[in-house]
Amino acid sequence: MTPKTITIDAVLTRWPLIALIASALMLAIAHGFETFGHLAPCTLCLRQREVYWAIMAVSATALVLGRFSEARSIKPWCDGLLGAMFLFGAGLAFFHAGVEWKWWPGPTTCTGGGAANTSDLMAALNGTKVKPPACDQAAWVFVGISMAGWNSLISLGFAALSGLAAWRTSRR
Repeated sequence: MTPKTITIDAVLTRWPLIALIASALMLAIAHGFETFGHLAPCTLCLRQREVYWAIMAVSATALVLGRFSEARSIKPWCDGLLGAMFLFGAGLAFFHAGVEWKWWPGPTTCTGGGAANTSDLMAALNGTKVKPPACDQAAWVFVGISMAGWNSLISLGFAALSGLAAWRTSRR
């Protein structure tokens, strides 16, 4: 039995499914950092996750609509919408990375006030001082790039694949 080769054509043909899986994986990774790495998400981190949830909803809708022959003509539009959403997510993540690098100020909601997670909320209710996560401090960095920076780069790649999928299916 020979292993199957995954081609770019196969990825683009199944882009809504791949986008759904990729978004779920990105959310799982973020949740893993939160749960196992004990890195509480800041306000901008949570906003970036909302983009992935929205992408999952659009991807699932595109998959359902793709089952109906009369709705298949909207596949390029769905792929294009996914591309725009990934591009928005990349911009939001880039903004967050810029806040971490102190290139520009972050929103005032990133400077504190709220509890980071359930255990912090319980500690705050018990009178313990809790320092909420700040958007201008990178909680995790790999090869000089923060989680927000990596999210921006990955989202840009997904946006490019979405655009390519939209272009490819519109040419058919």
